[in-house]
Order: sequence, then structure tokens, then C-alpha cells
Amino acid sequence: MPLSASTGRKKIHRRSIECHGYQRDDGLWDIEGHLTDTKTYTFKNRDRGDISPGESVHEMWLRLTVDDELLIHGVEAVTDWGPFTICPAITEKFKSLEGLRIGRGWQRQVRERVGGVNGCTHLVELIGPVATTAFQTIYPIKSRRDDSHDDDKKPIFIDSCHALASNSEVVKTHWPKFYKAPRPQP
Repeated sequence: MPLSASTGRKKIHRRSIECHGYQRDDGLWDIEGHLTDTKTYTFKNRDRGDISPGESVHEMWLRLTVDDELLIHGVEAVTDWGPFTICPAITEKFKSLEGLRIGRGWQRQVRERVGGVNGCTHLVELIGPVATTAFQTIYPIKSRRDDSHDDDKKPIFIDSCHALASNSEVVKTHWPKFYKAPRPQP
């Protein structure tokens, strides 16, 4: 169901983020994201001259190469378009994410390594959807092929959102071993 109808309005800006997950022949995974920002009007830019409607103000790419445990083996970041000619100069800094694992503490580690003046706001924003895409790509395939599944180990997605809370009906139905009844309210 789409959002409710709005009042009369005029579109000004469009941000598009698209992510894809790929299984590689060498057993690793490539998770790629692409971000673009466009305007509906022409505006002047000191470094690029006039930027026309629909022309990318920002266009960036990010690839994380990870293993089954979401350990990052490789990072490639590219800035095709930014508002300043200096923007692409920071992309190599994103290689500092290599060796990190997507999971608990991930966002804090990303901010420490490539946040603020050590990175690019837009590429850092793209990391979130890319990380989610990694999980969505790898977990279903890994869980189907993992014959040594440990039924006593709590799945990592439990308690990751309200639907998958330990005390939810979803967990009670699908993973009853890990269900925790809600505490009675006083």
C-alpha cells in the first residue's frame, strides 16, 4: 500500500539507492551499491558549471567483498560525480573497512574509520543499505546449505526488529526454543 495522498507539491530532488548481492565463483560475495542524487532544476556549481535537471549531483558506487561470516575482504569505492572536484580523492580511504565484520558494533567502526572528514557522507550513507543487502543475500543461501546447523544457537536475526523480538508471536511460532514470554505489566 503506498503512502497516503499529499497536498499539491513539486518534486525538487531525487535520491536513488540500488543494491545487488552476487555469489562469486571463489566462495566470496560481492555486495554492490549505487547512489545517485539529481535535481529537477538547473543550478550553478563552482567546480562543474551548470548542473542540468536529471544530471547527477552525486553518483557513487561501493562494493564490499565479504565471506560467509560477513568479514570484509575487499572494498572498492568510486565517485563518478560529486559537487567538488576533490570528492573522488577520499575513496581509497574506504579500504580501511577491510578486516571488519558486518555485525554488532559495525556502524560505530565505520564512523571511526570513514566518518566525518575521514570519508564521504554519501558513501558512508550507502554502507548501511549495502550491509543490509549483504545479510539478505548471504543468510538465506548459507542457512540452506549449512548441514551442520546448530539448533541450539539463537539465530542472529532474533531481536533485530519488533517482528523478530524474542517475545513476539513470530518467534514463538517459528523459533519457539528462543521465545521469551513478555513480562507482565504491573
